[in-house]
Amino acid sequence: MTDRVSVIGLAGVPMVQPGDDLGALAISALVDNDLRPEPGDVLVVAQKIVSKAEDRFVDVATIDPSPEAVELAAATGKDPRFVQVVLSESRRIVRHRENLIIAEHRLGFVMANAGIDHSNVAPDDGTERVLLLPVNPDRSATILRDQLIESYGVPIAVIISDSFGRPWRRGTVGVALGAAGLPAVIDWRGHPDLFGRRLEVTETGFADEIAAAASLVMGQAAEAMPMVLVRGLSWSAPECPVADLVRPPEHDLFR
Repeated sequence: MTDRVSVIGLAGVPMVQPGDDLGALAISALVDNDLRPEPGDVLVVAQKIVSKAEDRFVDVATIDPSPEAVELAAATGKDPRFVQVVLSESRRIVRHRENLIIAEHRLGFVMANAGIDHSNVAPDDGTERVLLLPVNPDRSATILRDQLIESYGVPIAVIISDSFGRPWRRGTVGVALGAAGLPAVIDWRGHPDLFGRRLEVTETGFADEIAAAASLVMGQAAEAMPMVLVRGLSWSAPECPVADLVRPPEHDLFR
C-alpha cells in the first residue's frame, strides 16, 4: 500500500467543551501546525474529544440504580450508579470480577465498562461526571470529514479512535470506533499470496492499524494530542464503516 507513512501530531488543540465545532478546531490545528490536507491523508481524532463535543457526559449522582446494577456492583465493588450507566450502554455483560466489568457495548464493541471513562474528564461543580462513547461514531466521522472536504476540497479520511485492552494480551492499543472515507476492513480473500496461493480467510483491520499508529503519538495519559494526521497511505478497497469490523456473534467462537 505504501513504503513510507508519516504520523504527525497536531499540537495546540484546546480543551474541548460541549457544543464545540470539531471541524473548526481541526482546521485551526492544521493551520497552526502549517499543514494542509493532501489526498490520502487520514485525520485520527480521539474519541474523548468527540464525546465531549457531543455532550456525552452523565452525572453519576443523578442515576437511580436498578436491582441488577446493585447486584453487579456488589460483585465488582463498583458504585451501583456507575454500574447502571454501564448497563444502560450495554447489550450484555460478558464477564466480571472484582473492580472489572467487560461489557458488549450497544454498538457491538466488547470493552471494559462499555467504554465509559473517568480519565481526562474534569469534574463540573462538584459533580461526578463520566463520559460515554459517541452515539454513532461512524456518523461523527462522516460529519467531520464532510466539513474538512468542504473547506479544503481534498478527499481526506477520518477515524475516531479509542484505546482497547485485548483478550490474552496485556496493554491497550488504539482502535477505530468510527471511520469515513476509507475501508475500515479490507478483504483479501481470493487474492494470491507471495507464492501464488489463494488467500482464504485474510482480512485486514485497516482502520484499526491506522488508529494504533496514531496512538503512538496521541499517547494514553496527559499528552494532550487528540488529533493526529497520518500521511502517505493509499488503498483501493471500497469504503466501509467501522461497524463492519465487528465480528458477528455467529462467527465468534468465544461468545
